[in-house]
Amino acid sequence: MEDNSTKTQADGMALFAGDAWFDPIEAGIRDRVRGFIEELLEQELTAALGRTRHERAEGEPAGYRNGARKRQLLGSFGPVELSVPRARMAAEGGGRQEWRSATLPRYSRMTRQVEALIAGAYLSGTNTRRVKRALAALFGGAVSKDVVSRTWRKVKTDWDAWNKRDLAGEDVVRLILDGTVVRVRLDRKATNISLLVVLGVRRDGQKVLLAVKNMGEGASRFRRRSRWNSAGGGESEAAWRGVLDSLIARGLRTPEFLITDGGAGLERALAALWPDVPAQRCTVHKHRNLLAHAPDALHEEVSADYTDMIYAETAKEVQTRRKAFLRKWRLRCPAVATSLEEAGDRLFAFLRLPPSQWKSARTTNAIERLHEEFKRRIKTQTVLPSAETAAMLFWALLASGQITMRTVNGWQTLGEKLADPAPVDLAA
Repeated sequence: MEDNSTKTQADGMALFAGDAWFDPIEAGIRDRVRGFIEELLEQELTAALGRTRHERAEGEPAGYRNGARKRQLLGSFGPVELSVPRARMAAEGGGRQEWRSATLPRYSRMTRQVEALIAGAYLSGTNTRRVKRALAALFGGAVSKDVVSRTWRKVKTDWDAWNKRDLAGEDVVRLILDGTVVRVRLDRKATNISLLVVLGVRRDGQKVLLAVKNMGEGASRFRRRSRWNSAGGGESEAAWRGVLDSLIARGLRTPEFLITDGGAGLERALAALWPDVPAQRCTVHKHRNLLAHAPDALHEEVSADYTDMIYAETAKEVQTRRKAFLRKWRLRCPAVATSLEEAGDRLFAFLRLPPSQWKSARTTNAIERLHEEFKRRIKTQTVLPSAETAAMLFWALLASGQITMRTVNGWQTLGEKLADPAPVDLAA
């Protein structure tokens, strides 16, 4: 009698050998996909000619069918061989020209979804050979090292074009600016660099990524941590000014409102560039800052008072509780009061906006969520291959639709004029 464990082991080994890999479901789906694509192309050609096959044209025909040609296409469904219809169309200047399909562009050998998959694997830090091995089983060996390289070059071309695009047509009324730190390989060493991110809010409330700039060159120049920190890191005034000057050179209009994390370099750059534009300090960052100045035993009480102040329902209540907060904490813990005073009216710039906008204008949460999602995607890669790859990956996750952004709260009132700042007496 055959041992059951031996039989099970033999069955398991057979599963991974030879014809055991053939899947009739996959094969059936692939055949149906081939028919669907060919029918799609046939319908496109019929619309271009204005008549179906064997149907006579009324008047001068737009063109004539001219057989078909074989063509390979790689999709998420795997590689398929298609029969692509051909036609000779009437040219504007007379004569005839070859019909070109918009559904399946000339020289296109793979679908956009496959290109996005290959690019995403490469941008995540995997080299061309590893991408080839990883996708070999899925695409039946149709993804070669050269295919990965060509896809990478196409993504790089799109990235370069995005960095040079004209911004004059973007009706941006608000900017949200923040930086994040990622670990990349520079000069064969793992190094922390900053990514400077600028998010715009259009008048219709839709958020749009305007810039993502890596500070890898600065990190390489200041390799030692002490020198890097003393130079202001990747979020220095000069670094931010370079990003903002580039946006302005490409047509970005002066925004109506700014939201920052309170970084000194960023605030100096904004003050020099747009001194009259209201700038809001992120209330979440300031909350953390206050707690860092208080003993652990007082954290809960500081948080309760701070929340009551920031989230009061009216501007008058906010300012009343602001004075009460300072009066109380000047006695209980002067460092907390000093930290709040340091932010000044920049922490309460949101009060100049309609109350419906306060939720979206108080914090840099819109960018913070992008940072979190970005780092969640790259957490399996302890070190990204280069600084440029890090910036490209951040952009690609949004450009490919893998990360989406909602409209901001209160967008219906984004066009309203800002209120003048109310004078506040903060004397004890």
